[in-house]
Amino acid sequence: MVKEMILMEEKAIFAGGCFWCMVKPFDELPGIIKVVSGYTGGHTVNPTYEEVCSGTTGHTEAVEITFDSEIISYKDLVEIYWHQTDPTDAMGQFVDRGDSYRPVIFYENDEQYEIAKESRERLEKSGKFDQPIVTQIEKAQIFYPAEEYHQDFHRKNKDHYQKYREASGRDRFIDTNW
Repeated sequence: MVKEMILMEEKAIFAGGCFWCMVKPFDELPGIIKVVSGYTGGHTVNPTYEEVCSGTTGHTEAVEITFDSEIISYKDLVEIYWHQTDPTDAMGQFVDRGDSYRPVIFYENDEQYEIAKESRERLEKSGKFDQPIVTQIEKAQIFYPAEEYHQDFHRKNKDHYQKYREASGRDRFIDTNW
């Protein structure tokens, strides 16, 4: 008898600055099915990168992670998320400034909301940061995949990606604070 494998497929949506830098930390983990760069949280239907960068769409750059919850939990993903961001900076992340780069955990259901809220409360109480934790937790909205040239950027443009990460201050912050 052949045992059928059943995927417990779920989605997680995280915004933490430039979506290029938010893909790789999740991309190669066991249980991750795919990570897509895109836009969410705004009012424009199917926005382009240029429109989102203009600040007129209300969208935030984010990643949509499809994962097998039998292998990796949403709680684990939230903990990994924190370690990619500066949770005390509401107006962007590192060199990327403005609403389109704000840190947000977008929840898909009540269980995800509770996990994200409890995780944020634990981080606030930990005293790890001298400033308040300002990462928002918001209901997921329609997620629009970004243009193809943004997908898997860390693989397609390794040198550019690495130079950008270093110059942005993200790696320095992560090494110092996490």
